Parts: sequence; structure tokens; C-alpha cells
Amino acid sequence: MGQRLAKALANSTVGFTELVLVDINQPTNPTEDSRVRCIQKDLFGPGEPESLISANTKLIFHLAAIVSSHAESDFELGYQINLDVTRRLLEACRSSSSSIRFIFSSSLAVYGGALPEVVDDTSVITPQSSYGTQKAMGELLVNDYSRKGYVDGLVLRLPTICVRPGKPNKAASSFVSSIIREPLQGDEAICPVPASLPLWLASPDTIIENLLHAAIFDISNLGNWRTLNLPGIGVTIQDMLDALLRHSDEQTLAKVRFEPNEAISRIVSSWPGKIDNSRTLDAGFNVDLNFDYFIEQFITNDLRKSV
Repeated sequence: MGQRLAKALANSTVGFTELVLVDINQPTNPTEDSRVRCIQKDLFGPGEPESLISANTKLIFHLAAIVSSHAESDFELGYQINLDVTRRLLEACRSSSSSIRFIFSSSLAVYGGALPEVVDDTSVITPQSSYGTQKAMGELLVNDYSRKGYVDGLVLRLPTICVRPGKPNKAASSFVSSIIREPLQGDEAICPVPASLPLWLASPDTIIENLLHAAIFDISNLGNWRTLNLPGIGVTIQDMLDALLRHSDEQTLAKVRFEPNEAISRIVSSWPGKIDNSRTLDAGFNVDLNFDYFIEQFITNDLRKSV
């Protein structure tokens, strides 16, 4: 998603003189734009987050994270990256004495337990995982640093993004893309949760559109709580598989096998399946029309690159 965002920024009306891409693995420039600079960096290293921020820094998309299942299995690493690095980046922004737009990517994992039928931006957060707890702490930090005027912060809780191109990762929700992406590429996929499980999803293109909107959006209209649930749509696993069949055939659908995984199911089923989009839609953010569009988007943009 960082690569896709960088390409979109280079082609957008968001003005900049330099765009720096930072990752623990060497990032690549997804565009021929000479303003893009790529840096390989372990953000937990001494002085590393601080070295990225200067008086010229105007906008930060903080997308770096140890994802859900990985954060659950490696407790220390999850807190180092998801909490400590976030705090250090915010501190570096505070020390720069400039008004930096700080966009923090959070997660539906901040929710959990006994949820109302529909949640909204101010629903009580009761995370049921270390990852969700770390993201919730990050949200509070961004809001507090914004309240103090140290950053111009905005927290975006991202729906589960589907269909992600590439390979599966250690996110508990990785299967959500795999059960569509792998069969379309001719490979088998495992679904570790029941077909009836409700999910809250957004497509990659819509996420990028909304991240770009967040860069120029007038945050002052939000008041004291700068946390938004980005718009998504509610579907079940069965809805997804029905759409897969509409865009392929029975042989492709048969490549999805159900193998229950209690650990993954426990994490994913604690997330909300329905969210009130009204606040973000009123603020000019976009939402997908239906899940068929997700598959069409993957086939058009990513399928040939993946096979």
C-alpha cells in the first residue's frame, strides 16, 4: 500500500518537493519521479525516527507496523514498533516546531468484545489483542499531541483491505485477500474462519483515494476527537466467495478450502462487522459500491503482475 500511495502522491495535486519512502526492507521507487527518495531503515534503531524529521517536513503517513498475528506472537517487537516508534516520531515532530500533518493508520482491531450492532468513531474501544491495544495507544497519542498543538494529527482506522496484491503476510486478516487472490492466480487458499463471518472491507484504490483526501482535508471540522473510521462495506465470507464465482468458475472457487484456526478466528471475529460511515462520508471520504468492484479492481490492476 505504501508503494501505491507513493505513486498516487506523485500523480496528485498534493504539492511537495521531496517524497521520502522508508521501510525496513529497501523500498523501490514506483514512479520515475525524481522527487522520490527511498531509504532502508529500521525505525526502532537509535536516532532513526528522529533523523527523518526536519523543519522542511510537512506531511507524514505513518503506515509502518508489526501486523496483528505477528504482534500477538512477538509481544516485545509489537510494542517497540507499534507504540515506541509512533511516540518517537511524534516527539520528533514536536521538536521540529513546525505544524506537520501526521496521518496515523490505525485498525478496527482497537474494537473487541461485546460490541453494539453498529459502531462509530466514538464507540468505546476494547481491543482483544496486543496489536489492537498498541494501535489504541497510538490513537490516543496522536490525539493528545494534536490537542497540545505539537502536530496536526489525524487517525484513520482502516477497514480490512482487500484484495491486496503480493504474498500473504502475518496479519490475522491476511486470508481475506488470499481467498480471492490465490484462486484467481491458480493457487489454493485456506479460509480459517466460518463462511458466515461478517467483515468490514475497503478496496486498495478506495483506501489510496481516502489517504490522499486526508492529506488536504480540513481537520478543524472534527473538533477535539481526530479519529475517523474510514468508510467500508460489510460482507460475509460467503458473499466474497459468491462474487469470486461470478468472476471465475467452479474450478477456481474449489481452490478455497476451509480449515478452522481458532487463534485467527478469535482475533478477526472480535472486530466489528458494521460501522456508521456517515461522519467520514460527510467529510468527503469515499466508499466502495460493492464487493464485485474489489475483484474487478484486482483483475485489472494486479492479476497480471502477480502471476
